Amino acid sequence: MPILNGSNQAIWQAKVPPDVQGKVFAARRMIAWVAGPLAMLVAGPLADRVLTPAMMPDGALAGVFGGLVGVGPGAGMAFLLVISGLLGMVVGLGGYLFRVVREAEDLIPDHDHTPEVRPEPVAS
Repeated sequence: MPILNGSNQAIWQAKVPPDVQGKVFAARRMIAWVAGPLAMLVAGPLADRVLTPAMMPDGALAGVFGGLVGVGPGAGMAFLLVISGLLGMVVGLGGYLFRVVREAEDLIPDHDHTPEVRPEPVAS
């Protein structure tokens, strides 16, 4: 994570003009911090009410995924962790399928290399 975060931060700092970096970075941080509590609000009920019953010995998912995470108490949460990890990996690797994500550093000009717009001289 430190390597990913450091690389990500370096790209943002190079691409976003310094006069708006505070606003942009605050918005990024807010979105990242909101995701954590929302995930916990969804994960708890999903594990307790859906996945735990489905991973009990006679549950709907026990026959398919029981060999991977086991069956019984705790297997629903284990299944949720495995699925979350796999989905995170798919999203991360999926970024390579989109050119704008894969080549963002090259496609987006650095804030200090943006061509300066000069006014046209007025003809007299």
